[in-house]
Amino acid sequence: MLLGEVREEIVEVCRRLSDAGLLPGTAGNVSVRVGDHVAVTPSGLDYARMTADLVGVHLLDGTPVEAPLAPTSEMPLHLAVYAATETSAIVHTHSTAATVLSTLVDELPAIHYMVALFDGPVPVTPYATYGTPELADNAVRALRGSAGCILGNHGTVTIGPDLRTACTRNEYLEWVSELYLRAASVGRPRLLDAEEIKRVADKLSGYGQEPPR
Repeated sequence: MLLGEVREEIVEVCRRLSDAGLLPGTAGNVSVRVGDHVAVTPSGLDYARMTADLVGVHLLDGTPVEAPLAPTSEMPLHLAVYAATETSAIVHTHSTAATVLSTLVDELPAIHYMVALFDGPVPVTPYATYGTPELADNAVRALRGSAGCILGNHGTVTIGPDLRTACTRNEYLEWVSELYLRAASVGRPRLLDAEEIKRVADKLSGYGQEPPR
């Protein structure tokens, strides 16, 4: 099976995110780029039924190579991000807190030092219909200066040099979004300045851009 280990990892990550409530139903999608190929989740398949052989492998132009099912409807987003960046993995979720936040603000501010995972406040993109070139373009613009973004009225996108990093960033993006919503519901949150976020980002770089465990 082509890219067998990568496809197995995608299944594991999807189940992890689904169990965490970040992928309701069949929403969301995950991909990994390896050379000229992209392994990506199929469209409309329940994550409990997903197996490695059902995760499709495509060329970077979207041509199927080993793909028994149609790819995610957000394939244009994945391919556009890979074309515009050097990232090797993409995680797109429909997490609740981040999506709620996207209806209220234009960015997730530095309420916690873990926004350093994204090099600072996380941008919220304008709304665009799912699966469209407009949505893909909005994400690409936001990800040129960040390792993550929140799609307006939609969900989240995080990227990374590997799938583990992209997944961890997505989990933290949801957690920090929830933190902000709770704080903002009772008052005006105190925010961290850019100097502190830079200081934390430098510390995190010693852990391969992952928080210490």
